[in-house]
Amino acid sequence: MAEHKKQSVLNGALILSVAVVVITIIGAVYKMPLTLLIGGVGRGYFNSAYEIFIPIYTISMAGLPVAVARMVSGNVALHRYNEARMVLKTALRMFFVIGIVGTVFLLLISIPYTKYVAGPKNLPAVLAIAPSLFFCCIMSAYRGYYEGLQNMKPTAISQVIEALGKLAVGLAGAYAIVAIGLKQFNTGLVAASQAVAGSLPEKIIVFGEPVSSLAEADSAIYPIAAAGAIIGVTFGTIIGTLYLMIRHRVKGDGFTPENILASPPSPSKKSIAKRLARIALPIVTGALVFSVTNMIDTVTIQRRLAYAITLDPDIIKSMYAASLQAAKTLDSDLVKYLWGVYGSSFDFKNLIPALLVSLGVSALPALSAAWAVKDNKIVKNIIESVIRITMLVALPAGIGIGILAKPLLTLIYGWGNSADIIPIAAPLVATYGFATAIISVSTPITNMLQAIGRADIPLKALLAGASAKIISNYILVGTPKYNIKGAPFGSVLCYIIIVAVNLFYLQKITKVRTNVVSVYLKPLVSSILCGVTAKVVYLSVCKLLASAPGLVDVKITAIAVAVAVILAAVVYAISILLIKGIVKEDVLALPKGEKVAKMLEKYRLLR
Repeated sequence: MAEHKKQSVLNGALILSVAVVVITIIGAVYKMPLTLLIGGVGRGYFNSAYEIFIPIYTISMAGLPVAVARMVSGNVALHRYNEARMVLKTALRMFFVIGIVGTVFLLLISIPYTKYVAGPKNLPAVLAIAPSLFFCCIMSAYRGYYEGLQNMKPTAISQVIEALGKLAVGLAGAYAIVAIGLKQFNTGLVAASQAVAGSLPEKIIVFGEPVSSLAEADSAIYPIAAAGAIIGVTFGTIIGTLYLMIRHRVKGDGFTPENILASPPSPSKKSIAKRLARIALPIVTGALVFSVTNMIDTVTIQRRLAYAITLDPDIIKSMYAASLQAAKTLDSDLVKYLWGVYGSSFDFKNLIPALLVSLGVSALPALSAAWAVKDNKIVKNIIESVIRITMLVALPAGIGIGILAKPLLTLIYGWGNSADIIPIAAPLVATYGFATAIISVSTPITNMLQAIGRADIPLKALLAGASAKIISNYILVGTPKYNIKGAPFGSVLCYIIIVAVNLFYLQKITKVRTNVVSVYLKPLVSSILCGVTAKVVYLSVCKLLASAPGLVDVKITAIAVAVAVILAAVVYAISILLIKGIVKEDVLALPKGEKVAKMLEKYRLLR
C-alpha cells in the first residue's frame, strides 16, 4: 500500500477543475442535441424532473461528503488513522440507510408532486430519477473520505464517469423514444390516408394519447423522451458509484501499516455516528434549504407564469411571437416552453460556478485541518487565496458571458431547429453572466464556514436569501410585462444576500481581513477591460465579415466570438500582470509553479 500523500489546495482544486471542464464539455454534448431533439417544451419536462435530482446531488456533493471530509481531515491532521477509516465504515452504513429511505420516499411523493406541481405528464421522468438518490448517497461517503485525505482524483474521475454514463444512455434513450413516437404518428398518418373515410378514429394515437397534428404528436412525445434522458442521469450515478467502490477495494486509502500501528484505537461506531450526524445535520440542512428554494423556484415561476399568461396573454404572446411560431408551441404548452427556455439559460449560469466550486471542496479539508491545530497564518492564506482566485476567474468570464450572451447562444442553438429559444434566453443568460462572480464565490465561502465548524451561518443566510427570492419571483414573474425575464433577478438577489452574510461572519470569526484592492478591485479593472475588448472586437469582426461570400450568419458569429474571446483573454492576462493582480503564493501552489513564479518575478509581474 502506497504512502498517503496530500495535495495542496490549488493542486486539488486544479484536479477537480479539469474534471469539471471535461464534465462541462460532456454536458454541452449532452444538452445541446437534447434541446435540439426535444425543444423548449421537452426541456421544460426534463427540468421539472431534474429539479428533484438537484437536492439529491447537492446533498451527495456538497452536504454529506463535507461532513465526512471534515472528520477525516481532522483525524489525519492528528494522526488518528484508525478513526479516519472508521468514519468511512460508519458513513457507508448511515448513508446506505438514508439512500434506501430517501428512494422510497421519492417514489411515494412522485404522484402528488407531478399532480400538483410539475404536471401529470412528468410522472415517468420523476420515477426514472428516483433510484439515483440511493447511489448518490453511497458515492458521497467515498468522495468525502478521499476529499478528507486531500486526494481529489477519485472524486474527479467518478464525476467524469458519471457524466459519460448520462451522455451515452440519456441521449440514446431520448433519441429512441422520439423515433418510436414519430413512427407511431407517421404509421397512423399512412393508415389514415389508405383507409376508407369514417373507418378510423379522427385522431392518431401516440404513446396512448390521441393527436391530430405533428405539433400535438410532439406534445405527447416530449414528456416520455424527457424520461428517457433522465434514465441516463440515474445510470450515471450507478457507474460512478461502482467505480469508487472498486477503486477503494483495489487501491485503498494510502495509509501505511506503520501509520495504522502508531495511531490510537478508534472510538466506537456509535460515537462516530453521533459526531458525524452533528456535523452533517446543519450542512445537509443548508444544502437542502438551498435546493428546496430551487424547488420553490420551480413551483413559483411556473405558477406565476401561468398567472401572468391568464392576466394578459396577448402581451406575452406578442413579446415572443416569432419564437412561439418557429417552435410551433401550443397554447397549452406555453408555460412549459418558457420554463424550458429558462432552464437552458442555466447551462451558462452554472458554467463558471461549477468550475470554481472545486476551490471550496479542495480548501475544506486543508482549512479544517489548519483550524484544528490553530494555524492562523495558513487559515488566512487559504481564505484569501480561495476568494482571490475565484474573482480572478469569475469576473472576466462572467462579464464576457454577459456581453456575448446572444452570440454564445447562437453558437450552440443557431445551427439547428432550436434557434427559437435564442431571443428569449439571451437576456436571461446576460443577467446571470454579470452576476457570475457573486454566484461563483457563494459556495467556496459556504464551504470555508463549514470547515471551521459554523455550518449554521450559511443555513441562516440561505433562509434569508430564499425568502427574498420567492418574494421577487412572486412579484416580477407574475407581472405580464416581465414574466420569465423577471426570474433571474430573484436568484441574483438571493446570492447577494448569501455572500454578504457569509463573508461578514467568515471574516469576523477567523479575524481575516481580505485585501480589497488585491482580491476585488484589480480583477474587476482588468475584467472590465476584457469585456470592452470582447464587445469591440466582436462587433468589428462581424462588420468586417458581413459582406464575405459564402459565410452564413452562424459562421460569422462563430469566427467573431472566437477572435473576440482570444483577444479579450490576452488583454486580461496582460493587464492583470501589469497591475500585479496575481500573488506569488497562488502561483507556487500550482504544478510547476516555482518555474512560472521565477519567470514572472524576473519581469516584476508578481506581488
